[in-house]
Amino acid sequence: MEELRLNPAYYKPEHLALRETLRRFVAHEITPHVAAWEAQGGFPRELYAKAADVGLLGLGFPEEFGGVPGVDSFGRLIAGIELAQAGSGGVAASLMSHTIGLPPIVVFGSPALRQRVLPPVLAGERIAALAITEPSGGSDVAALRTTAVLDGAHFVVNGEKTFITSGLRADYLTVAVRTDPAARGAAGLSLLLVEGDTPGLTRTPLEKMGWWSSDTAHLRFDDCRVPAEHLIGPEGAGFLAVMQNFNAERFSLAASAIGFAWVCYQEALEWARARRTFGKRLVDHQVVRHRFVDMLARIEASRAMLEETAWRLDRAAPGDPQLIASICMLKNVATRTMQYCADAAVQTLGGMGYMRGTASERIYREVKVNMIGGGAEEIMKELAARQLGL
Repeated sequence: MEELRLNPAYYKPEHLALRETLRRFVAHEITPHVAAWEAQGGFPRELYAKAADVGLLGLGFPEEFGGVPGVDSFGRLIAGIELAQAGSGGVAASLMSHTIGLPPIVVFGSPALRQRVLPPVLAGERIAALAITEPSGGSDVAALRTTAVLDGAHFVVNGEKTFITSGLRADYLTVAVRTDPAARGAAGLSLLLVEGDTPGLTRTPLEKMGWWSSDTAHLRFDDCRVPAEHLIGPEGAGFLAVMQNFNAERFSLAASAIGFAWVCYQEALEWARARRTFGKRLVDHQVVRHRFVDMLARIEASRAMLEETAWRLDRAAPGDPQLIASICMLKNVATRTMQYCADAAVQTLGGMGYMRGTASERIYREVKVNMIGGGAEEIMKELAARQLGL
């Protein structure tokens, strides 16, 4: 199969070496097992250790904690695209849930907290997750209701979180809470590290349209006592930490979406070259050829936007409104490309595209979680408009 074309002007030898390493890992350790893991509703924990061995889990994290330093946005871009080549968003989401669960600890956590949590997660021995979304709020982070009231040396946590990736088996949960229950909006929000075995924490599995191999949970906190030293950063500074985290998450979601679009394009093209209708190959029909041109045009445009955003991401000041707007627009463009290509691939495959086992069928079911996760499409448009002063 062909590989997604990247602009060589942006990439160094280390980027290409990373791409080759991840390609081999995905081809040998993930792709052959996806169908079975989807049917089972999960993948083995051993995959985390294997991913750690090739440096995947540690990409961009500090070397002192077992990470792989010096990974820029182009390295993260490559990781997102290559993981997508297995055609399973569920595996990628849960395997990499630490990439949204750990950054607040890296940036804002105490030295003791970093030393306790980061090494075992980056070694694949423990699993980390992020718990922000609530049943009542969705993308409205400032409206969250989960409370954490200080009682001596502990915070007492009460509330609920939902749609939490790796929520069932995470050993560490980075949880957004309201430490000042009287405050409204973004004020009074903080982040706490809650361990998975904390008494009072109940986890319930959620059944989903897609991402079957990713555990997704509803979490309930009933008088969970969390040590005060598990506070991540200053009390009341949680909203800023969450917003900074979202930028990286949205960028990675965009990279993955383009990777999934490419999988759909490749699978459909292979089918169209082999399938014969009315005396000739399916791809020899003009209407089908034009469909592939439309798919590729969208992929190429989205990929160029992704790379340009990656270049700016490594150079812009934190909180740059123009960059934030670009990331929001990128996520919408990339996920729309994924949606178009998944639909076009299923249409090209015909009845086979409706059958379980094809990557295009699986990706077709997973499109919406990419368009909603990390901030719904409508939220992205409004945030971009505000950042641009429209």
